[in-house]
Amino acid sequence: MIEVNLLPGGRKRASKGLSFSLPKLSLGGAGGDAADPYMLFFAVAAAIALGYMGYSFLHVRSQAEDLQVRLESEQQDSLRFAALIEQTNELTQRRDLLAQRVEIIQQIDAARYVWPHLLDEVAAAVPDYLWLTEITYAGDNPLTVRISGRAGSPFAVTNFMRRLEASRFLGPPELQSMQQQPSEANQDDLVQVFELSVTYESPPLDELQTVPLFEEGSSAAQSATPPAGN
Repeated sequence: MIEVNLLPGGRKRASKGLSFSLPKLSLGGAGGDAADPYMLFFAVAAAIALGYMGYSFLHVRSQAEDLQVRLESEQQDSLRFAALIEQTNELTQRRDLLAQRVEIIQQIDAARYVWPHLLDEVAAAVPDYLWLTEITYAGDNPLTVRISGRAGSPFAVTNFMRRLEASRFLGPPELQSMQQQPSEANQDDLVQVFELSVTYESPPLDELQTVPLFEEGSSAAQSATPPAGN
């Protein structure tokens, strides 16, 4: 309760209520002088900056250690992959070398039956009253041969050329020369001495009928093998 003194010259009684006072905040130094608030701000900012720099240093150092570990791991992987790449390149070179050799073998194997086919077709085309005296190589790309022979009449030479042209392995023949001469056996008999050229042509694969080389041998071997129960 607050009491008021109405008597003149009287003193006010102290109130019995709650009273308090704020203490004065002294920012002074040792001498008691007031400190500059800007200096206090800069001091707090410097402390915060030093703390942040320390945290950043420790964080960067931790990241550097992690990166160093990853770098060493990557270097080991790089060495391992380099060895694998070297082995792969070596295997690739061997594969290319083998492919070149196989290609050469295939080319040789493809031309292995050229001359047998050519000679077989020429021999099959020889008609009656005509005989051959010589077959010589005349050129390549395409393979060309020169055929010399004798015939009893020009009709036999024409028939021979028609048969050559009908072959799937031979191109159209070209007559180089033909003249009538006495026969070597009998000078009274006249024969046609001719010379022509013909080229070798490979027919399409779908027109050829191939037969396995070892079909007979394999069947004979199977027949010769006794049954397992005997």
